Amino acid sequence: MTIKLFDTTLRDGTQREGVSLTAEDKARIARELDSLGLDYIEGGFPASNPKDLEFFEEVDISELKSARLVAFTRARRPGGRAEEDPAVTLLPRLSAPVACIVAKSWRLHVEKVLRTTPEENLASVEDTVAYLAGSGKEVIFDAEHYFDGFRDDPEYSLALLRAAAGAGATTLVLCDTNGGTLPAELKAIVGRTVREFPEVEVGIHTHNDAGCGVANALAAVEAGAVHVQGTINGVGERCGNCDLVTTIANLQLKMGLKVLDEEHLKRLTETSNYVAELMNLTPDTHRPYVGRSAFAHKGGLHVDGISRDPMTYEHVAPERVGNFRRMPVGELSGKNSVRAKAEELGWSRVMSLRCSPL
Repeated sequence: MTIKLFDTTLRDGTQREGVSLTAEDKARIARELDSLGLDYIEGGFPASNPKDLEFFEEVDISELKSARLVAFTRARRPGGRAEEDPAVTLLPRLSAPVACIVAKSWRLHVEKVLRTTPEENLASVEDTVAYLAGSGKEVIFDAEHYFDGFRDDPEYSLALLRAAAGAGATTLVLCDTNGGTLPAELKAIVGRTVREFPEVEVGIHTHNDAGCGVANALAAVEAGAVHVQGTINGVGERCGNCDLVTTIANLQLKMGLKVLDEEHLKRLTETSNYVAELMNLTPDTHRPYVGRSAFAHKGGLHVDGISRDPMTYEHVAPERVGNFRRMPVGELSGKNSVRAKAEELGWSRVMSLRCSPL
Protein backbone atom coordinates (compact mmCIF):
# COMPACT_ATOMS: atom_id res chain seq x y z
CA MET A 1 0.00 0.00 0.00
CA THR A 2 1.51 3.31 -1.11
CA ILE A 3 0.65 6.44 0.87
CA LYS A 4 1.17 9.86 -0.69
CA LEU A 5 2.15 12.68 1.67
CA PHE A 6 0.74 16.14 1.01
CA ASP A 7 2.11 19.04 3.03
CA THR A 8 0.00 22.18 3.45
CA THR A 9 2.22 24.05 5.90
CA LEU A 10 2.67 26.91 3.43
CA ARG A 11 -1.07 27.31 2.88
CA ASP A 12 -3.25 25.97 5.70
CA GLY A 13 -0.41 26.20 8.22
CA THR A 14 0.00 29.93 7.68
CA GLN A 15 -3.55 30.45 8.91
CA ARG A 16 -2.24 29.90 12.43
CA GLU A 17 -2.64 33.02 14.56
CA GLY A 18 0.62 34.97 14.75
CA VAL A 19 2.28 33.30 11.75
CA SER A 20 3.32 35.31 8.69
CA LEU A 21 5.85 34.11 6.11
CA THR A 22 7.59 36.06 3.38
CA ALA A 23 7.85 34.60 -0.10
CA GLU A 24 11.50 33.79 0.64
CA ASP A 25 10.55 32.06 3.91
CA LYS A 26 8.11 29.92 1.96
CA ALA A 27 10.74 29.06 -0.62
CA ARG A 28 13.19 27.97 2.09
CA ILE A 29 10.57 25.80 3.79
CA ALA A 30 9.57 24.30 0.44
CA ARG A 31 13.16 23.24 -0.20
CA GLU A 32 13.36 21.70 3.28
CA LEU A 33 10.12 19.77 2.78
CA ASP A 34 11.29 18.55 -0.61
CA SER A 35 14.54 17.28 0.90
CA LEU A 36 12.45 15.29 3.40
CA GLY A 37 10.98 13.33 0.51
CA LEU A 38 7.33 14.43 0.51
CA ASP A 39 5.09 13.89 -2.51
CA TYR A 40 3.24 17.22 -2.64
CA ILE A 41 3.92 20.71 -1.27
CA GLU A 42 0.99 23.11 -1.34
CA GLY A 43 2.55 26.53 -1.74
CA GLY A 44 -0.46 28.71 -1.01
CA PHE A 45 -3.54 30.39 -2.49
CA PRO A 46 -2.10 32.72 -5.16
CA ALA A 47 -5.37 34.58 -5.78
CA SER A 48 -5.73 35.48 -2.10
CA ASN A 49 -2.69 37.71 -1.43
CA PRO A 50 0.39 39.19 -3.15
CA LYS A 51 2.92 37.17 -1.13
CA ASP A 52 1.51 33.84 -2.23
CA LEU A 53 1.43 34.99 -5.83
CA GLU A 54 5.03 36.22 -5.53
CA PHE A 55 6.11 32.82 -4.23
CA PHE A 56 4.57 30.98 -7.19
CA GLU A 57 5.95 33.45 -9.71
CA GLU A 58 9.50 33.23 -8.34
CA VAL A 59 9.83 29.59 -7.27
CA ASP A 60 11.94 27.37 -9.51
CA ILE A 61 10.16 24.03 -9.62
CA SER A 62 13.20 22.42 -11.22
CA GLU A 63 14.86 22.66 -7.79
CA LEU A 64 12.30 20.25 -6.34
CA LYS A 65 13.65 16.71 -6.49
CA SER A 66 10.80 14.64 -5.02
CA ALA A 67 7.75 16.85 -4.45
CA ARG A 68 5.22 18.28 -6.88
CA LEU A 69 4.26 21.90 -6.20
CA VAL A 70 0.55 22.58 -5.65
CA ALA A 71 -1.40 25.81 -6.13
CA PHE A 72 -4.69 26.13 -4.24
CA THR A 73 -7.91 27.76 -5.35
CA ARG A 74 -11.66 27.62 -4.77
CA ALA A 75 -14.32 26.42 -7.19
CA ARG A 76 -15.62 29.17 -9.47
CA ARG A 77 -18.29 31.57 -8.20
CA PRO A 78 -21.92 30.38 -8.39
CA GLY A 79 -23.56 31.52 -11.58
CA GLY A 80 -20.25 32.21 -13.31
CA ARG A 81 -17.94 30.34 -15.65
CA ALA A 82 -14.58 28.85 -14.76
CA GLU A 83 -12.85 30.45 -17.74
CA GLU A 84 -13.98 33.88 -16.52
CA ASP A 85 -13.15 33.49 -12.81
CA PRO A 86 -9.78 35.14 -12.04
CA ALA A 87 -9.09 32.87 -9.04
CA VAL A 88 -9.35 29.89 -11.39
CA THR A 89 -7.78 31.24 -14.57
CA LEU A 90 -4.68 32.32 -12.65
CA LEU A 91 -3.52 28.74 -12.04
CA PRO A 92 -2.80 27.68 -15.65
CA ARG A 93 -0.38 30.61 -15.91
CA LEU A 94 1.68 29.36 -12.97
CA SER A 95 4.42 26.73 -13.14
CA ALA A 96 2.96 24.58 -10.35
CA PRO A 97 1.89 21.33 -12.06
CA VAL A 98 -0.85 20.51 -9.54
CA ALA A 99 -4.06 22.37 -8.72
CA CYS A 100 -5.97 21.78 -5.49
CA ILE A 101 -9.60 22.93 -5.63
CA VAL A 102 -11.80 23.34 -2.56
CA ALA A 103 -15.61 23.36 -2.57
CA LYS A 104 -18.43 22.97 -0.08
CA SER A 105 -19.78 19.48 0.46
CA TRP A 106 -22.20 20.39 3.27
CA ARG A 107 -25.59 21.65 2.14
CA LEU A 108 -25.67 23.99 5.16
CA HIS A 109 -22.69 25.87 3.74
CA VAL A 110 -23.97 25.72 0.19
CA GLU A 111 -27.26 27.34 1.10
CA LYS A 112 -26.24 29.68 3.94
CA VAL A 113 -22.67 30.67 3.08
CA LEU A 114 -22.55 30.47 -0.71
CA ARG A 115 -26.26 31.28 -0.90
CA THR A 116 -26.76 29.12 -3.93
CA THR A 117 -28.50 25.90 -4.82
CA PRO A 118 -27.05 22.42 -4.35
CA GLU A 119 -27.32 21.88 -8.10
CA GLU A 120 -25.36 25.03 -8.92
CA ASN A 121 -22.68 24.03 -6.43
CA LEU A 122 -22.27 20.71 -8.26
CA ALA A 123 -22.05 22.55 -11.58
CA SER A 124 -19.40 24.89 -10.14
CA VAL A 125 -17.22 21.94 -9.08
CA GLU A 126 -17.59 20.13 -12.38
CA ASP A 127 -16.84 23.27 -14.40
CA THR A 128 -13.75 24.22 -12.35
CA VAL A 129 -12.21 20.75 -12.28
CA ALA A 130 -12.79 20.26 -16.01
CA TYR A 131 -11.23 23.64 -16.82
CA LEU A 132 -8.06 23.04 -14.79
CA ALA A 133 -7.70 19.40 -15.85
CA GLY A 134 -8.11 20.58 -19.44
CA SER A 135 -5.26 23.05 -18.94
CA GLY A 136 -2.93 20.14 -18.16
CA LYS A 137 -2.94 20.34 -14.37
CA GLU A 138 -3.16 17.35 -12.08
CA VAL A 139 -6.29 18.14 -10.07
CA ILE A 140 -6.76 17.29 -6.39
CA PHE A 141 -10.23 18.01 -5.04
CA ASP A 142 -10.74 19.02 -1.38
CA ALA A 143 -14.30 18.35 -0.19
CA GLU A 144 -14.65 20.91 2.59
CA HIS A 145 -16.76 19.93 5.64
CA TYR A 146 -17.10 16.44 4.17
CA PHE A 147 -17.86 14.63 7.41
CA ASP A 148 -20.40 17.18 8.64
CA GLY A 149 -21.99 17.13 5.22
CA PHE A 150 -22.02 13.34 5.04
CA ARG A 151 -23.65 13.15 8.45
CA ASP A 152 -26.35 15.54 7.27
CA ASP A 153 -26.91 14.29 3.70
CA PRO A 154 -24.57 11.53 2.55
CA GLU A 155 -25.98 11.35 -0.96
CA TYR A 156 -25.22 14.99 -1.64
CA SER A 157 -21.66 14.74 -0.34
CA LEU A 158 -21.07 11.70 -2.54
CA ALA A 159 -22.65 13.49 -5.51
CA LEU A 160 -20.12 16.30 -5.10
CA LEU A 161 -17.26 13.80 -5.24
CA ARG A 162 -18.77 12.19 -8.33
CA ALA A 163 -18.92 15.58 -10.03
CA ALA A 164 -15.23 16.18 -9.28
CA ALA A 165 -14.10 12.70 -10.30
CA GLY A 166 -16.17 12.75 -13.46
CA ALA A 167 -14.62 16.06 -14.50
CA GLY A 168 -11.05 14.81 -14.10
CA ALA A 169 -9.96 15.03 -10.45
CA THR A 170 -7.41 12.29 -9.69
CA THR A 171 -7.66 12.52 -5.89
CA LEU A 172 -10.71 13.16 -3.72
CA VAL A 173 -9.74 14.53 -0.32
CA LEU A 174 -12.21 14.26 2.55
CA CYS A 175 -11.82 17.23 4.89
CA ASP A 176 -12.79 17.28 8.56
CA THR A 177 -12.76 21.06 8.38
CA ASN A 178 -14.28 21.74 11.80
CA GLY A 179 -12.08 19.08 13.40
CA GLY A 180 -14.85 17.61 15.51
CA THR A 181 -15.23 14.10 14.11
CA LEU A 182 -14.03 11.20 16.26
CA PRO A 183 -11.98 8.31 14.82
CA ALA A 184 -14.64 5.57 14.82
CA GLU A 185 -17.17 7.65 12.90
CA LEU A 186 -14.55 9.07 10.56
CA LYS A 187 -13.20 5.61 9.75
CA ALA A 188 -16.68 4.34 8.89
CA ILE A 189 -17.38 7.29 6.57
CA VAL A 190 -14.00 7.01 4.84
CA GLY A 191 -14.55 3.29 4.33
CA ARG A 192 -17.96 3.89 2.75
CA THR A 193 -16.50 6.57 0.48
CA VAL A 194 -13.54 4.44 -0.62
CA ARG A 195 -15.97 1.69 -1.65
CA GLU A 196 -17.92 4.23 -3.73
CA PHE A 197 -14.78 5.31 -5.64
CA PRO A 198 -12.61 2.26 -6.33
CA GLU A 199 -10.93 3.87 -9.36
CA VAL A 200 -9.96 7.18 -7.72
CA GLU A 201 -7.49 7.93 -4.93
CA VAL A 202 -9.21 8.99 -1.71
CA GLY A 203 -7.36 11.29 0.68
CA ILE A 204 -7.82 12.71 4.19
CA HIS A 205 -7.40 16.23 5.60
CA THR A 206 -8.02 16.57 9.33
CA HIS A 207 -7.97 19.32 11.92
CA ASN A 208 -7.23 18.99 15.62
CA ASP A 209 -10.16 20.73 17.31
CA ALA A 210 -11.14 17.56 19.19
CA GLY A 211 -7.50 16.51 19.71
CA CYS A 212 -7.88 13.74 17.11
CA GLY A 213 -6.11 15.16 14.05
CA VAL A 214 -3.40 12.49 13.84
CA ALA A 215 -5.64 9.67 15.10
CA ASN A 216 -8.22 10.51 12.45
CA ALA A 217 -5.61 10.52 9.68
CA LEU A 218 -4.41 7.07 10.75
CA ALA A 219 -7.99 5.79 10.99
CA ALA A 220 -8.62 7.04 7.46
CA VAL A 221 -5.58 5.15 6.17
CA GLU A 222 -6.85 2.01 7.89
CA ALA A 223 -10.14 2.53 6.04
CA GLY A 224 -8.41 2.80 2.66
CA ALA A 225 -7.27 6.42 2.23
CA VAL A 226 -4.00 6.58 0.28
CA HIS A 227 -3.31 10.33 0.39
CA VAL A 228 -2.67 12.16 3.69
CA GLN A 229 -2.61 15.92 4.15
CA GLY A 230 -1.14 17.72 7.14
CA THR A 231 1.28 20.40 8.31
CA ILE A 232 4.68 20.28 9.98
CA ASN A 233 4.19 20.42 13.76
CA GLY A 234 0.41 20.58 13.24
CA VAL A 235 0.42 24.35 12.70
CA GLY A 236 -2.86 25.76 11.46
CA GLU A 237 -5.97 27.72 12.28
CA ARG A 238 -7.65 27.38 15.70
CA CYS A 239 -6.24 24.20 17.27
CA GLY A 240 -4.16 23.34 14.25
CA ASN A 241 -4.04 20.69 11.54
CA CYS A 242 -3.03 17.06 11.57
CA ASP A 243 0.66 16.99 12.55
CA LEU A 244 2.37 15.49 9.53
CA VAL A 245 5.55 14.80 11.52
CA THR A 246 3.80 12.54 14.02
CA THR A 247 1.67 11.02 11.27
CA ILE A 248 4.70 10.09 9.17
CA ALA A 249 6.40 8.43 12.15
CA ASN A 250 3.25 6.51 13.05
CA LEU A 251 2.57 5.37 9.49
CA GLN A 252 6.09 4.02 9.11
CA LEU A 253 7.12 2.90 12.58
CA LYS A 254 3.75 1.72 13.90
CA MET A 255 1.71 0.72 10.86
CA GLY A 256 4.58 -0.66 8.79
CA LEU A 257 3.88 1.56 5.76
CA LYS A 258 7.05 2.85 4.15
CA VAL A 259 6.37 6.51 3.39
CA LEU A 260 9.98 7.76 3.59
CA ASP A 261 13.30 6.03 3.23
CA GLU A 262 15.19 5.54 6.48
CA GLU A 263 17.64 8.39 5.89
CA HIS A 264 14.80 10.85 5.28
CA LEU A 265 12.97 9.56 8.35
CA LYS A 266 16.03 10.52 10.40
CA ARG A 267 15.51 14.13 9.28
CA LEU A 268 12.10 14.49 10.96
CA THR A 269 13.47 16.21 14.06
CA GLU A 270 15.65 18.57 12.02
CA THR A 271 12.75 19.49 9.71
CA SER A 272 10.37 20.04 12.61
CA ASN A 273 12.78 22.45 14.31
CA TYR A 274 13.68 24.22 11.06
CA VAL A 275 10.04 25.01 10.23
CA ALA A 276 9.32 26.16 13.79
CA GLU A 277 12.29 28.53 13.65
CA LEU A 278 11.26 30.09 10.33
CA MET A 279 7.72 30.53 11.64
CA ASN A 280 9.15 32.20 14.76
CA LEU A 281 7.49 29.61 16.98
CA THR A 282 9.00 28.17 20.13
CA PRO A 283 9.19 24.41 19.61
CA ASP A 284 7.08 22.33 21.96
CA THR A 285 9.73 20.25 23.72
CA HIS A 286 7.16 17.53 24.43
CA ARG A 287 6.22 16.90 20.78
CA PRO A 288 5.89 13.17 20.03
CA TYR A 289 8.98 11.69 18.41
CA VAL A 290 10.81 14.98 17.72
CA GLY A 291 10.51 17.04 20.91
CA ARG A 292 13.61 17.57 23.04
CA SER A 293 11.85 15.78 25.90
CA ALA A 294 10.36 12.98 23.79
CA PHE A 295 13.11 10.64 24.97
CA ALA A 296 14.05 12.32 28.27
CA HIS A 297 14.04 9.97 31.26
CA LYS A 298 14.00 11.60 34.70
CA GLY A 299 12.55 9.01 37.07
CA GLY A 300 15.06 6.72 38.71
CA LEU A 301 13.13 3.54 37.87
CA HIS A 302 12.92 4.61 34.23
CA VAL A 303 16.64 5.33 34.00
CA ASP A 304 17.43 2.00 35.60
CA GLY A 305 15.29 0.24 33.00
CA ILE A 306 16.75 2.22 30.11
CA SER A 307 20.29 1.42 31.25
CA ARG A 308 19.47 -2.27 31.02
CA ASP A 309 17.41 -2.19 27.81
CA PRO A 310 16.06 0.95 26.07
CA MET A 311 12.93 -0.94 25.06
CA THR A 312 11.79 -0.90 28.68
CA TYR A 313 10.74 2.77 28.46
CA GLU A 314 11.07 3.77 24.79
CA HIS A 315 8.49 2.78 22.19
CA VAL A 316 10.95 3.43 19.33
CA ALA A 317 14.66 4.17 19.09
CA PRO A 318 15.11 7.97 19.06
CA GLU A 319 17.79 7.75 16.38
CA ARG A 320 15.25 6.56 13.82
CA VAL A 321 13.61 10.00 13.77
CA GLY A 322 16.81 11.98 14.29
CA ASN A 323 16.31 12.56 18.01
CA PHE A 324 18.40 11.47 21.00
CA ARG A 325 18.02 10.19 24.54
CA ARG A 326 18.53 12.42 27.57
CA MET A 327 18.59 11.69 31.31
CA PRO A 328 17.96 14.89 33.27
CA VAL A 329 18.72 14.71 36.98
CA GLY A 330 16.13 15.97 39.45
CA GLU A 331 14.42 15.29 42.76
CA LEU A 332 12.98 12.01 41.43
CA SER A 333 16.35 10.70 40.31
CA GLY A 334 17.98 7.69 41.90
CA LYS A 335 21.60 6.61 41.98
CA ASN A 336 21.28 5.11 38.51
CA SER A 337 20.25 8.51 37.18
CA VAL A 338 23.31 10.12 38.74
CA ARG A 339 25.57 7.41 37.36
CA ALA A 340 24.04 7.75 33.91
CA LYS A 341 24.49 11.53 33.96
CA ALA A 342 28.10 11.15 35.12
CA GLU A 343 28.77 8.71 32.30
CA GLU A 344 27.14 11.07 29.83
CA LEU A 345 29.43 13.87 31.02
CA GLY A 346 32.50 11.65 30.90
CA TRP A 347 33.12 11.76 34.65
CA SER A 348 34.49 8.23 34.93
CA ARG A 349 35.70 8.80 38.48
CA VAL A 350 32.19 9.52 39.66
CA MET A 351 31.11 6.17 38.22
CA SER A 352 33.31 4.42 40.80
CA LEU A 353 31.75 6.23 43.74
CA ARG A 354 28.99 4.69 45.80
CA CYS A 355 25.84 6.75 45.50
CA SER A 356 23.50 6.66 48.46
CA PRO A 357 19.81 6.20 47.68
CA LEU A 358 17.94 9.52 47.60
